Amino acid sequence: MAQSFTVHDIARLAGVSAMTVSRALNHPERVSPALLEKVQAVVRQTGFVPNGIARGLRSARARLVAAVLPTLVGPVFQETTQALNAALAARGYQLMLGQSGYGTSQEDALIDAIVRRRPDGIVLTGIMHSAAGRRQLLASRIPVVETWDLTPTPIDMLVGFSNEEMGASVCAYLHARGYRRPALMCGDDARALRRNAGFQRMARRLGRKDDVPVFTTPPPTTLGAGRSGLAELLKRPEGIDAVFCSSDMMALGVLIEAQTRGLKVPEQLAVVGLGDIEFAGNLEPALTTVRIDGTRIGQTAAQYIVDRAEGRAIAEPIVDIGFSIVERRTA
Repeated sequence: MAQSFTVHDIARLAGVSAMTVSRALNHPERVSPALLEKVQAVVRQTGFVPNGIARGLRSARARLVAAVLPTLVGPVFQETTQALNAALAARGYQLMLGQSGYGTSQEDALIDAIVRRRPDGIVLTGIMHSAAGRRQLLASRIPVVETWDLTPTPIDMLVGFSNEEMGASVCAYLHARGYRRPALMCGDDARALRRNAGFQRMARRLGRKDDVPVFTTPPPTTLGAGRSGLAELLKRPEGIDAVFCSSDMMALGVLIEAQTRGLKVPEQLAVVGLGDIEFAGNLEPALTTVRIDGTRIGQTAAQYIVDRAEGRAIAEPIVDIGFSIVERRTA
């Protein structure tokens, strides 16, 4: 079995004190070049790896931030994750990712595991958590930033937008362009259901008497769900002339199915996605979609965590970054 070296072993081999080794590893600028090279040479020879957990316990700072995402493969959260990681790295923090799925039970187990590791901060996707998960986060006193949703009562801090307002805005957008028989296609997660509620309320304000038809699918939404969802909605006797999808990937499936059936977009069917991911503007026809500033979410969440971890006050713990409808040819 390979030998396990300690700081004291490195100090003995290098002929210096353990304090000097600690400074060389954690604050090399405080050590003379000669001493630094001596310590680094022994570290290279022994393959010594500093114990980051122990160091974090001694300093009460792990310089580690955990982010909880419903999925690690969905492209809609990639911009936020990349911005969060870059902003934390620039400040000397590491990002750890966890996948919670779309249910509170999986999130609770993940939150419990994260809290036990005492990171400097936790970034959560959404605001819907179980009572037990919320209590544990509050009791931990670890800085928490919730994202991708909006509420006046966050656990701690929040950077997001109103899903209800998004649904209402897309409904009004389609109505203003003459579409009177819209439909909704989405996952059955809490954020999508709130967007649906906003869409339905606006439709009634604009004169619709019955509910807007909805096709739901287990999240994360997929291209295949977009195809099968449109096929189901087209069976309705009253027909549809527009569809709002809860992801650009689902909207791509709708476009493929519409093309297969010979439906002209947007003349016979308008399509609106969500996410404005990379391919949206390059489709033919280009996809109208809802743009979320994921970079701003990630950067702001990182700044909030670092400020709180380093003892600085947060002037505005709730930030509504809003959203924008990117008008292209499909609607």
